[in-house]
Amino acid sequence: MRPFELRRAASVEDAVLLGASSPTAQHGASVRYLAGGTTLLDLMKLDVEHPAHVVQIAHLGLDRIEVSPDGGLSIGATVRNSDLAHDERVRLGYPVLSEGLLSGASGQLRNMATTAGNLLQRTRCVYFRDPDRACNKRAPGSGCDAMEGYHRNLALLGTSDHCIATNPSDMNVALVVLEARIHIAGLHGRREIPIANFHLLPRETPHIETPLAPGDLVTHVTLPPLPPGTRSGYLKLRDRASYEFALASCAVVLRTEGGIVEQIRIGLGGVATRPWRAVRAEHMLAGRPLTVAGVEAAAAAALEGAQPRPGNAFKVELARRCIVQAIRNVAGEALQ
Repeated sequence: MRPFELRRAASVEDAVLLGASSPTAQHGASVRYLAGGTTLLDLMKLDVEHPAHVVQIAHLGLDRIEVSPDGGLSIGATVRNSDLAHDERVRLGYPVLSEGLLSGASGQLRNMATTAGNLLQRTRCVYFRDPDRACNKRAPGSGCDAMEGYHRNLALLGTSDHCIATNPSDMNVALVVLEARIHIAGLHGRREIPIANFHLLPRETPHIETPLAPGDLVTHVTLPPLPPGTRSGYLKLRDRASYEFALASCAVVLRTEGGIVEQIRIGLGGVATRPWRAVRAEHMLAGRPLTVAGVEAAAAAALEGAQPRPGNAFKVELARRCIVQAIRNVAGEALQ
């Protein structure tokens, strides 16, 4: 690990100033915020991340889960994943989020990992974590060894010629179908970004993963209230039962009325470079009776446009089956 200066922010506003204070902050690697540290410290030890300054923020009172004025939920940036997953309001009102969180990492990591840290996990592969290998995300312009290397667990959707790494977060897939909003404090005031616009496609700049500017600090995430009768769930398929990234996962939010789909949202994990919303599949199911044939057709449509490589082509069928089973799990008797 390289030497760095550890700073303790006195407030959110102070954290923003500290986060933007380095002369090289514009280059994106000079200052990092520290809360749980489950990702940052790991990457610093591997010499993948090497900030000159690290700003502590865990003590700033951003660890609260509160009901929003509209009846939704406000989740502080430093709320621990375990606390969020087991919160009664989350378990009962947003089970897809609780299930997604509990399927991620291990119990020890969930006890330390935070909402914002999970949200901002680097989209990565084994080559990203190895400074001796070519990785456009870690070293822009160096190439991508994953293209012709080990890519069994990498992305099929949203890829580019410069990067095929998957977004590793289960929580993010749940937040996509819950249409979360990310609240940010920055040098020019406070703003919010819909999660659909928060994680960027790699295109020619895979090292730029979000629209955050130097000094920007995620303060909390809000979830809108779900209409009565809404059901949700998360299904994760992986090589082992715990402490493993998804090969394919699916988050579903569903509301039916009289056998007709009033609302459905489908999110995919493990198969895309960012948390993936299966919009076409949703449109095929909305306003129609929920049938097995319809679900299977929508699941197939969700994978149209996939660009698999030899080592991960099996994930096309795996993801399709994951979607079908996730909807079955949530729909229950509503599926005809």
